[in-house]
Amino acid sequence: MASMEENFPRGGIQKKPTEGKTPNTKLERDNLFDVHHEEKSQKRKRKQKDQGKQKKFKADNTAAAKESFVTIEPLMIEALCEGMLLLGCIKEVTDYELVVSLPNGVSGFVPVTQISDAYSKLLSNQVAQGELVEDLNSLVDLYSPGTLVRCIVTTVEKSADGRRSIKLSIDPKKVNKGLNASALASGMLLSGFVSSVEDHGYLIDIGVSGTNAFLPRQKAQNYIKTVKRGSDLKIGQNLNCVIVEIKNEGRVVLLSIDRSEVASSLATERQNWSLSNLLPGLVVKARVQKVAPLGIKLSFLSFFTGIVDFMHMDPEKSTSYSPDQVVKACIISINPTSKVVRLTLRQAFLHPGGSPKQVSNDRIGAVVEESTVKAFYKQFGAVFELDDGTLAFARLKHLSKNRKSFKPGAFKAGCKHKCRIIDYSLMDEMCIVSLKYQIIEARFLQYQDVHTGDVVQGKVFALKPIGMQVKVTDAIKGLVPSLHLADVILKQPEKKYNIGDQVRCRVLECNPAGKKLILTLKKNLVQSKLPILSSYEDAKPGLITHGFVVCAREFGCIVKFYNDVKGLVPKNELSSEPISCPDKVFHEGQVVKVMVLKCEPQQERLLLSFRLSSKPALDDKKECTPKKKQEVKYQIGEMVDVKVLKKKDNGLEVSVLEDEGNAIASIPTVHLSDFVATCKLLWHCLQEGDVLPRVMCLSDNGERIILSRKSAVISAVQEEQVVRSFSEIQPGMLLTGYVRNVMPFGVFVEFPFGVTGLAPKVSMSDKFVTDTKDHFVVGQTVIAKVMSTDEEKQRVLLNLKVSECSSGDSAAESFALLNQYFKEMKEIRNLLRRRGESRMTRGLCELVPGKELQLVVQDVKEDGSALFSGSCVTGLTVTATRYHLGDKKIIPGEKTKALVLHVDALASKVYVSLREELLKRRAKQRLTENSQHCAIVQHIAEEFAIVSLETGQLAAIPIASHFNDTFRFDSEKLKVGQTISATLKVVKENDHGLLLAVQSSAKKNVFVRVRNESETALEEVLAAVKHSLSLGDLVTGTVKSVKPTHVTVAIDDKLTGSIHASRILDEVPIGSFPTFTLKAGQKVTARVVGGRDVNTHRYLPITHPHFTQSIPELSIRSSEIEGEVAAVLSRKEDNATKKLGLYSVGQTITCFVKKYNILKNWLEVEVAPGIRGRVPHLLLSLNTKVLKHPEKSFKNGQAISATVTGTDVTETNLCLSLTGIHSLEQGTITVGMVTKVTPHIGLTIALPGGKTGKVSIFHLSDTYMEDPLGDIKAGKIVRCYILSNENGKIQLSLRQSRLNPKSKSKVEDVEITCIKDVKKGQLVRGYVKSITSSGVFFGLSPSLLGRILFQNVSPYFVQKHSVYEKYLPEGKLLTAKVLGVNGKEKHIELSLLPEDTGMPSILPESLGLPRYDAEEEKREADVREKREQLKVKTKRRIRNSESEQEAKPKKRKICPTDENDSGIEVYYREEEDDDPEEEADKKKSKIRKPGEAPRLQVSVGFTWDEEMNAMDIPVLNQKEESSESEEEEDPHSKLKKQTKKEKELEKQKKEKELCKLEAALMDPSRQPQSADDFDRLVLSSPNSSILWLQYMAFHLQATEIEKARAVAERALKTISFREEQEKLNVWVALLNLENMYGTEETLMKVFERAVQYNEPLKVFQHLCDIYANSEKYKQAEELYHTMLKRFRQEKSVWLKYASFLLKQGQTEATHRLLERALKALPTKEHVDVISRFAQLEFHFGDPEHAKALFESTLSSYPKRTDIWSIYIDIMIKHGSQKEVRDIFERVVHLSLAPKKMKFLFKRYLDYEKKFGTTESVLAVKRAALEYVETKSSLADI
Repeated sequence: MASMEENFPRGGIQKKPTEGKTPNTKLERDNLFDVHHEEKSQKRKRKQKDQGKQKKFKADNTAAAKESFVTIEPLMIEALCEGMLLLGCIKEVTDYELVVSLPNGVSGFVPVTQISDAYSKLLSNQVAQGELVEDLNSLVDLYSPGTLVRCIVTTVEKSADGRRSIKLSIDPKKVNKGLNASALASGMLLSGFVSSVEDHGYLIDIGVSGTNAFLPRQKAQNYIKTVKRGSDLKIGQNLNCVIVEIKNEGRVVLLSIDRSEVASSLATERQNWSLSNLLPGLVVKARVQKVAPLGIKLSFLSFFTGIVDFMHMDPEKSTSYSPDQVVKACIISINPTSKVVRLTLRQAFLHPGGSPKQVSNDRIGAVVEESTVKAFYKQFGAVFELDDGTLAFARLKHLSKNRKSFKPGAFKAGCKHKCRIIDYSLMDEMCIVSLKYQIIEARFLQYQDVHTGDVVQGKVFALKPIGMQVKVTDAIKGLVPSLHLADVILKQPEKKYNIGDQVRCRVLECNPAGKKLILTLKKNLVQSKLPILSSYEDAKPGLITHGFVVCAREFGCIVKFYNDVKGLVPKNELSSEPISCPDKVFHEGQVVKVMVLKCEPQQERLLLSFRLSSKPALDDKKECTPKKKQEVKYQIGEMVDVKVLKKKDNGLEVSVLEDEGNAIASIPTVHLSDFVATCKLLWHCLQEGDVLPRVMCLSDNGERIILSRKSAVISAVQEEQVVRSFSEIQPGMLLTGYVRNVMPFGVFVEFPFGVTGLAPKVSMSDKFVTDTKDHFVVGQTVIAKVMSTDEEKQRVLLNLKVSECSSGDSAAESFALLNQYFKEMKEIRNLLRRRGESRMTRGLCELVPGKELQLVVQDVKEDGSALFSGSCVTGLTVTATRYHLGDKKIIPGEKTKALVLHVDALASKVYVSLREELLKRRAKQRLTENSQHCAIVQHIAEEFAIVSLETGQLAAIPIASHFNDTFRFDSEKLKVGQTISATLKVVKENDHGLLLAVQSSAKKNVFVRVRNESETALEEVLAAVKHSLSLGDLVTGTVKSVKPTHVTVAIDDKLTGSIHASRILDEVPIGSFPTFTLKAGQKVTARVVGGRDVNTHRYLPITHPHFTQSIPELSIRSSEIEGEVAAVLSRKEDNATKKLGLYSVGQTITCFVKKYNILKNWLEVEVAPGIRGRVPHLLLSLNTKVLKHPEKSFKNGQAISATVTGTDVTETNLCLSLTGIHSLEQGTITVGMVTKVTPHIGLTIALPGGKTGKVSIFHLSDTYMEDPLGDIKAGKIVRCYILSNENGKIQLSLRQSRLNPKSKSKVEDVEITCIKDVKKGQLVRGYVKSITSSGVFFGLSPSLLGRILFQNVSPYFVQKHSVYEKYLPEGKLLTAKVLGVNGKEKHIELSLLPEDTGMPSILPESLGLPRYDAEEEKREADVREKREQLKVKTKRRIRNSESEQEAKPKKRKICPTDENDSGIEVYYREEEDDDPEEEADKKKSKIRKPGEAPRLQVSVGFTWDEEMNAMDIPVLNQKEESSESEEEEDPHSKLKKQTKKEKELEKQKKEKELCKLEAALMDPSRQPQSADDFDRLVLSSPNSSILWLQYMAFHLQATEIEKARAVAERALKTISFREEQEKLNVWVALLNLENMYGTEETLMKVFERAVQYNEPLKVFQHLCDIYANSEKYKQAEELYHTMLKRFRQEKSVWLKYASFLLKQGQTEATHRLLERALKALPTKEHVDVISRFAQLEFHFGDPEHAKALFESTLSSYPKRTDIWSIYIDIMIKHGSQKEVRDIFERVVHLSLAPKKMKFLFKRYLDYEKKFGTTESVLAVKRAALEYVETKSSLADI
């Protein structure tokens, strides 16, 4: 055979060595003999290997002969064939494919369907459902460039131009197809894909049939942390997996993806690799057999042979390889036909899991001036060294322009050439370069080089319906859309363009990432010299550029530019002449020259004009009449700059700067800011002529434009956090609005776009609302949560509670408010500074908090405050409160230094402080953000408070935490002098001289766990109690609580079970409430049927390993109590999916209502424990009333009958229906919800089962209406009749005659289904469809159109079709007569003529149009002329005779002054009064003159109470006066009889008594004797809890329990919230009071309140002590159980409970508690806890057990001297002297630090001195000396 090869060499043969042979890498047919021989030798080798004999192959001599002819070559694309295995590196990732770099510069593509089976299944589900699947991640999320993947060639396609396209697959079933379960071995490196994410790990698809691969989580942690950066693995993700363990003969495989294990993996002989299952990516140890010019030949795994080409040798060692050298290599390809194995020696591939070097994108396309030739390979190309030292490869065809010009001599090693980098091969770690001149000089090499607006030359290579494909370069292709093939739209572009034509285009859009290039051939755009508009930022007002029209409608034209930039040309900017129908003037695709008027880049809004000159526009504006002013229309949300024209009481009148003089608008005062105080200040500061930038249009009704400056409202509109109509409102939405009105029953809130809602009194605040006006004011900005909507009445109910409307981060929200406030104050300060008219204004601007002033005391007021004056505060009121004068005694005229605290610009008032601690100069410390500081409140303004930090700096803290946080009780308000904790947010002083901070929360947030919707709330049972119950056990218990879907039962003191609603009755009546048949406290006997997992609340079967630690699930059904246990077990399955599988589609089941989910729009039900279902909204009922308010129709816990329709996507819930299964067949009636209203067409309706149907306007009603869709809105529930259901298209009808055929209601417009239903002469009604040149087309039914010729439309002759369009708009309802019916051609001719229909003419006579009949027309004209003359004469006559008489009555009508006038104006119009002067008079008369009386206005807030009070007061005064006079008669008479001396004596006596009383009250040792005494004391010391407790005790001594409670409540309100301990004392006293004198219910209420307002743990501990002291041990134990669940991480709780148990004598329970404590608490706490438990055992329990605890602890921690010390102390107290001495002897012989030993010897010595003898003392001293000597001798060594 060798001689055959020598004598008959084949052209281009490539012999590759495999198993000692040199087969051909070309197709198998090229060398059939070699392959056959190879297979034979392979069998022989395998046989020899199995026998274990070390023999030489006979073929070795032949192979050796062949080696001299072997040519080792790189892998060429021609050699790739189907089934070839390759190692590739991901180059690019798109949504639909992976671009993979293959060895030797080849590239391939992996379609999205070739990833893995699990990923393909998810894709199929998404396509089938038509919605996003949660677990499906895009390829971009799963893969990143640079990742190595194993792939297999699926197809090699050859295009017409000879290019090959390689399609690959990375599906493990295809890549690992050579592997089977028996071939798997430990240590193998395989590629696998995540197919499922489980609780303890991941199921991995490795493509081996019959094998389940599992990756434990612990084996994935390292990979997830480093590579995935903490994010979990996802389905479809590719992994390099090492087999760790094989179980059950390969049926189960455990994997690892640990990076170190993967990187160190090596393929060995033990793993039994063969040619059939050898995989790319395996790293092997190989031996060099031969070194050739183009590479080397290797042998590996004992009997395999492979080749390494020159591109895959290690660049650093390429010249140092020698035969028999051992190297590490990585397999990169295996050819299944030629059996050639290729390897690489590059370092990046020798550690699996790594990735090759990458090059920056900037490098590709770079031109290298000098690149040095490293090596030249005659048939393949050359390797170059680039300027940066990296290697590059140029293929042979890229070394010269063509073969003829190629000179090999120019590529000797060391020669230099100019080249350009055209690509980078990741698998070769080399740049691909080209030396071709045309490539080096090419303008465009890749898509990144092309820019929008570039003019490019291209070649046409395809014509398609969407447009023409143009090749710019070989690598860059673009599309010219049909619209852009020419300046006009081409109907037959193939006549203008041919394939191969050269065209000159302009780039409209370029997306390099998506390789998308859009071009235009429009001549005007290509040749345009005007600037290119490619982004909204470039659109500066005044810019003139070219664009093209994409849409022309009645509102104007939309013009498009480059990069999809679009703008609107309003109707008034289309031309200097008005254009009524823009679509008639402009056509789609028309190139136009436009000017930019206005641009908002962030909103991508662009306003344009076709009127390029601005001068005529200005002239037009000057000539505008007042009527034209109203034509300027602004969109809601449009931002404008305005100029103040006039200040009014309620706001500002402004003009829009962009349209000055033409658009007058108003800004209400309340809309100047989000802050009420700022609104007033800004109104006060603004003057006429001031400009306000960025004001938003709030409403424009054509007559009045309302603007707003509220930043919160503006941002809500700009971020689309708004609703534009009632139909868009959904419950749960958070909307920003403003208070429209405040009523006693609630607050009306208005939102942008005019939607209004009501927040009732109960939903206004988290606090109790006494008066709504105390909480909100009109115009205030609020954030409201939508609670519910009423479609019929168009009402919205809102919630303004901060707890509902805030994000939860109160600190961030309050800081945002504060920041915004100071931002607005800065604008006001800048406004005043710019103006600077008066000295006072300038002074205000210069004064900032923290500034020191030299002032003169002007006056000291009675309340202790003082007024100041000074040159720097001229015209301002400067004041300091008594607190801020400090201890200083000041007098008028005295000079003093003061610090500015706050400047109130509105009141022109400055607040200052004279306190020394504020004036004291301190070095400013460096502050950090979010640092906490102690701060003292110095001043309280309306929106914020000024506080001083310990550093002496001033900071501002917000008072409100939210827009809705407007009310606080007196006890909650900040007080001057109060100390608070503040968190700094801005550490640099702002323009106002202040730092910004927020108040730190004093209380801990109480977090409540949010339950999942699938969980059943078992509120009473919070942790599992280990129990010994098993299947079928009968238990007796007491009903603890009754919930709608379950009942909790106390089985014993610790164990609680649950009875599901389905486990109460055997036969459940539909509509009943089974759980409510049981009452709390009722005794029940039940059978155990299952368990509920505490952590997940999932239902567990009896067989579950954790069943004994679950909550028992019980049944009280009589059949289950009396029946066999096996019957119960048979109904239980191991997982939820199997349980759901027990229910078949169509089965009727009884379920129980859990709740109606408003947000998801479905009814949640429970069928059985662990089985839940959902009923979609449309399957709840066929009654539309029920569907409108489903939450009212279904009560929680109610039993309902439902039909199973399937399971949901997650397969965790049943899908149910209450109306049966809907087949949606023709003729059935169903319900649906309107989702879309299409004008003039009809409705789109959502039907049950996720289907949609269409309703034509002809099927809305039995009687056609002028505006049939006017009353129908999206979201409306309707009953529908299914007309047809074909090919997935469902046609519906809402006609009553269809829905209720028995009603026999009158059908005015009969259904027309086909042309046979139409008869000649018949009168029919329908809607106008369109107007064309051939007539008016008239819709008779969804499928039938009739035509009306123009002569049959009207008797008048019309030249302009626009007249028809005006009087016959689309959708107009008309009556027509059928003139003729052509059944064959389906033509219907109709007439609208009055003589045919009996209806008035469509076109009115007043238009003066000529009739079709000329003679008749002439006669009519004569008659009309005579009538006109007669009319004019009579009119003149009437006017002359009645002009004087008419004048007076008209005045009376317009301006009534009669005594009988009611004061209510009535306006009316006389029909024939068309005189313009009279109309003008009427308008003038409507404006009330100054002298006229105002019209009647009724106040909304009018109440009768005011009248009643006004009448009652005088009567009461009279009564009081009369009674007083009667009582005073006797004393008055006595006074008269007294002498002067008696009067004096009596006066002295009274004075003595008063002095005595005052002295007694002033005595400090005096104890309070009455309630008044206590009131005086608590008034002087309001924060002293001792006084309040004494006050309570005073009332309790008199058994006045209610008064004592009242005192406690007073104390809680009065004591400052900062005094936490004082408040806690009162709470504890109140708990004691309720425990002794109240009921359990009142005690629990106080306890719940106390937990909310204090640190919960302290309250729990105090209540436990109260229970223990009052000997309520059972309640105390229950409370301790609750504490252990809630505060399981708190060491003190475990110790306190241990103490309680030991005091009760429960030593065994204490031992169990210690075990639980050690499990719950962190390890670092264990030693301390054991020690404390041991101490408690010594005091209250078993001393021997305590000793054992200490001994075990100290044996584990012998160096803990603190534990030794405690042990010694306790033993001294409780143990014998012998035991104590034994402990001391042990401890002094420990190897501890000298310092610790000194302490222990001292303790020992002290003990012996106290309790021992002289000998024992000396013994201790000797021991101490010996220790010291030993230590010193060791130190000498």
